Amino acid sequence: MDTKGIEQMLSVLRTTAEQASGKPAESVAGAGTTDFAQVLQNSIEKVNQTQQQSDQMAEKLAAGDTNQNLHEVMIALQTASVSFQEMVQVRNKLVSAYQDVMNMQV
Repeated sequence: MDTKGIEQMLSVLRTTAEQASGKPAESVAGAGTTDFAQVLQNSIEKVNQTQQQSDQMAEKLAAGDTNQNLHEVMIALQTASVSFQEMVQVRNKLVSAYQDVMNMQV
């Protein structure tokens, strides 16, 4: 499973948290110029592709395609499920971080 996109999102969240806490700019400047929206969109697209691919494999197996191996289909379905659960957890962390920022007193 590719975790590069999630690592980038976490980096952006940490940078945002440092900025919100009022830390000096030099500690934030080293974080890079990753576009958070693009990283998020890419991650969601990867999860979607994984789910579509596993669904297609399952449909072919159900239709009687002898080229589909049951083990590969089950692994693909489980991978899609885990990646979706991972995406939901990232979303939950983003919502939690947003609520924390919104509840800060200025």
